[in-house]
Amino acid sequence: MDKIKVGVLGATGAVGQRFVQLLEGHPWFVVTALTGSDRTSGQTYGEACRWVLPEEMPEYARGMTVAPTEPGMDARLLFSALPADTAREAEPKLAAAGYGVCSNASAHRTWPDVPLLIPEVNPDHVALIDVQRETRGWRGFIATNPNCTSTGFTIALRPLLDAFGLKRVFAVSMQALSGAGYPGVASLDALDNVIPHIGGEEAKVETEPLKMLGKLNATHVADAPFRISAHTNRVTVSDGHMVCASVEFERKATAAEAAEAMANFHAPPIVQTLPSAPHCVIEVRSEPDRPQPRRDRNAGKGMTTVVGRVREDPLFDVKFACLSHNTIRGAAGGSILNAELIVASKRL
Repeated sequence: MDKIKVGVLGATGAVGQRFVQLLEGHPWFVVTALTGSDRTSGQTYGEACRWVLPEEMPEYARGMTVAPTEPGMDARLLFSALPADTAREAEPKLAAAGYGVCSNASAHRTWPDVPLLIPEVNPDHVALIDVQRETRGWRGFIATNPNCTSTGFTIALRPLLDAFGLKRVFAVSMQALSGAGYPGVASLDALDNVIPHIGGEEAKVETEPLKMLGKLNATHVADAPFRISAHTNRVTVSDGHMVCASVEFERKATAAEAAEAMANFHAPPIVQTLPSAPHCVIEVRSEPDRPQPRRDRNAGKGMTTVVGRVREDPLFDVKFACLSHNTIRGAAGGSILNAELIVASKRL
């Protein structure tokens, strides 16, 4: 197939950089546009971008000119790393102008006709793009990936919901500093500290999984009928969000049965052959001290969710820890996988 021309919106930020890095050499996509703020527009990407990733800046991007975020870009598909306030205005305009927008921003995740996608979890929800185009008259579309904490957590819940049903979930997150973007949390606030508040985060963790695990109806998704209570915390880890969860099932199950359900979980067939799909969706570790961000966040090139410490819970049924790479699986990599699903479903 001829490669599809794509752009990265907000390309100079931390998540935008991750898009630029992950799209290098992609078998389906070629980057033809990078956008930035008024301050950086017109500069080369190498001049405009303070590169913060451990990997080197790709050479293909270094000499590209940073463009404004507006229609006129030579691309069919746009990956949005825009701040939510900017995305709220810019993304619908771009979708109306005919661009497909795969967004990491939170601005439109709750719109009834906007799919909130994790391909291994709810690939059928991609059909909301058809509803969106019909009701809004857009030639393009907006598709979103979830909050970076919700991502791995929801992947772990999918096989448990399918096998046993879910009634209640209690979750405590320990979220990496990179989740705050760059420059992020001030060093004197972060060092030797845990910050037990991340603005707006708990509401996202309590609601987004319910949409993703819900059932697609003709025009919208009916949320999954269980409840989540979440505490979200920022910790001094560079990358990798950990969630410790306790779950209550509709049908009783042992810890061993829950671990087996997660370990045996496979992506639907349409997802298994996508370029960015991990071979192992959920890796279940048996060691008593795993997962750990530094040791496990890059599993499956950062796209695998790692689960450990699956054990009986004295208040609910089972408890476990899960880890996912927040800027790869939970941000840019997840959005690229969404785009691959949309291409495979012939909606681009």
